[in-house]
Amino acid sequence: MHVIGDEVNEEVCAKAARAAGDLAQYRETPAMQLTQFTDYALRTLLYLGVHSGRLVPIAEVSAAYGISNHHLVKVASLLVRAGYVQATRGRGGGMQLAQPPGALRLGAVVRTCEPHMNLVECFDRGHNTCPIVAVCELAGVLAAAQEEFLERLDGYSLADLLHPGPKQERLTQIWRRKVAAAQT
Repeated sequence: MHVIGDEVNEEVCAKAARAAGDLAQYRETPAMQLTQFTDYALRTLLYLGVHSGRLVPIAEVSAAYGISNHHLVKVASLLVRAGYVQATRGRGGGMQLAQPPGALRLGAVVRTCEPHMNLVECFDRGHNTCPIVAVCELAGVLAAAQEEFLERLDGYSLADLLHPGPKQERLTQIWRRKVAAAQT
């Protein structure tokens, strides 16, 4: 015997289960986000690592990723100042890694590019207006999580991302297409 209420309840339960599944998906999504600057720095190092043995013009990296050349100049400047990249100016110039890929720790690069990793307002003592900072336990938990994140990145070097083979060849093909499209 079917009761209309049971069908409605089953539908409501099914919707609730789908919603819970959707929420679970968001809970599993990492909440920490690096700045675009850091993203571009890591991508630049990856490009230089794959194209080692030659000077790579900034315009080539810019075209390969579809990044503003002007913005990438700022990224490259920091990478040079930090000692991760060597740059040669002028005609025939370009960039190359200043260190072997195994010496470039991802955590160090992120720390260099993200000098103020303020996950929450209270991490910035100069601009903090949170009224509960003196008694709040959240800051300590978030600080520990951030440190674990950076320690995890410290466990990887640029060399860990460079694996000659099918994936790297596919990556190179993507870059070549992007560079060719930018030149037309």
